[in-house]
Amino acid sequence: MTQRRPLMAANWKMNKTHREAVAFAEALDDALDEKQLPGATGPDIVLFAPFTALPATSEHRLNCSSAWHLGAQTMDFHDSGAYTGEISGDMLQALGITSVLVGHSERRQYYNETDETCNKKLHAAFKHNLIPILCVGETLEEREAGQTDVVVMRQMRMALDGVTTQQREQLVIAYEPIWAIGTGKVCDAAEANRTIAVIRREIGLAHTRILYGGSMKPDNVAELMKQPDIDGGLVGGASLDVDSFMQLVAAAVPVTA
Repeated sequence: MTQRRPLMAANWKMNKTHREAVAFAEALDDALDEKQLPGATGPDIVLFAPFTALPATSEHRLNCSSAWHLGAQTMDFHDSGAYTGEISGDMLQALGITSVLVGHSERRQYYNETDETCNKKLHAAFKHNLIPILCVGETLEEREAGQTDVVVMRQMRMALDGVTTQQREQLVIAYEPIWAIGTGKVCDAAEANRTIAVIRREIGLAHTRILYGGSMKPDNVAELMKQPDIDGGLVGGASLDVDSFMQLVAAAVPVTA
């Protein structure tokens, strides 16, 4: 059986000032030290902070022995230019950012992110040595119409056009059923695993990590992490509190016999 290191990703969305972000990071450092995580078998941890919090949080990380990484919630696919309000991969790389979210459902819904722009952002992320987490998932209407697999495969194929095998091995994918984000609903663990297994067959690489992103919380994380194809979580609300997030991190530590 292929062993994939678990990953817990905290997506803070439009929450936390730079001071609040650093305070969270400090508390997370203490909690990880206390539990001796992540360790050799523990999960990778990435904090996706707002742009305004990235410089201070990055500086904190550089000045301590933090066992986590820092990510950006989106990026522009242009390298530079007259694109007011946008952030380039070069800017993120200069801050020590290692990961970036691409195609989160809220970016698709509210800011016209398309499969085509996701493709451009993936190529830009790889160009700047950033690890992208590509988000895919269906709406409630699409699920009820039995279109989950069709929608997810379309998103995958269009976003990954021209992405090399080597790049696909570095890529992380997050399956996020849109109807379960911020609603308190959660996709049944077995069904989430089934959909993720479909994604894994489509990408064709056993080592690619695939996360579940849809109201993962302390009370359902254990069941989700038991599933053989779920490698961790892209977590929203439950990642805003250190104690809550630490429960998810602890649940991602593989159980050894």
